[in-house]
Amino acid sequence: MWDKLAGEVIDGKELSQREALDILQSSNDDLLLLLNGAFKIRKHYYGKKVKLNMIINTKSGLCPENCGYCSQSIVSNAQIEKYNMLDKETIIQGAKQADHLKVGTYCIVASGRGPSNKEIDHVTSAVEEIKGKYKMKICACLGLLKPEQANKLKGAGVDRYNHNINTSKEHHLSITTSHSFNDRVNTIEIVKKSGISPCSGVIVGMKESLEDVVNMAFYLKALDADSIPVNFLHAIDGTPLEGTEELNPRYCLKVLCLFRYVNPTKEIRISGGREVNLKSLQPLGLYAANSIFVGDYLTTKGQDSTIDHKLIEDLGFEIE
Repeated sequence: MWDKLAGEVIDGKELSQREALDILQSSNDDLLLLLNGAFKIRKHYYGKKVKLNMIINTKSGLCPENCGYCSQSIVSNAQIEKYNMLDKETIIQGAKQADHLKVGTYCIVASGRGPSNKEIDHVTSAVEEIKGKYKMKICACLGLLKPEQANKLKGAGVDRYNHNINTSKEHHLSITTSHSFNDRVNTIEIVKKSGISPCSGVIVGMKESLEDVVNMAFYLKALDADSIPVNFLHAIDGTPLEGTEELNPRYCLKVLCLFRYVNPTKEIRISGGREVNLKSLQPLGLYAANSIFVGDYLTTKGQDSTIDHKLIEDLGFEIE
């Protein structure tokens, strides 16, 4: 069944909502068959190549938004390091490390509702130097964006901008009320108009329904996001979602398959929470996804990058 459906997707078929839901509700006994179908699609478009991404958290905490999953939110009591924008030299040094780790995309991330014009100038200055030294893509993730700010980022050489929808439109108010779902979508549209590649993804495991997860996959298809980070909730003590444990490795793999079947041509990235949620099944995720983060996340630790390099090698895949 899944192999046949994968072939149809490669031939141009778009999944129905029912078919997408069937993926999430499929039997664990069929998981390898489902993954084989996802790999068939992934291999058709991306071969066995794996894109590596690395984050630098250039501004931590101090955020006025009330996102329930986030340790940097104003409603969070999580014990995290808080600091204003890092100096330019530190940002550039992070790019040097990323280059050493064979990272293809270096992600400059800052907490907050959106960047000030001064912060935009700071980031663009760093980006211009990085682009002059290293052959890597630069992704910025700075919050809600204005058109003139997007144009400045584009002019400095920013290749991609990340702004996740995080959850479904229907579930959004259960996660945050300080900005709307449409606010997030508007930033993605601004990015697209500036000529920057749009990156937008989700966080799974925030007490949403299966239908919500399906709606996320289809909404990102409609937005035509080039890159889709799939995060699995790492519930941090001190956040409103503290103690939430809804995920298991088998379901996480089904989610990755869903996003591959619905968005067959897009970069699907296994992102935050993969270590604590996929656990020993992490390698299987790359049969559906074609991209991962290496190193640490924003306020949580990732696994050692050498482990990720070894994982890719053991699969017989190669770093792009």
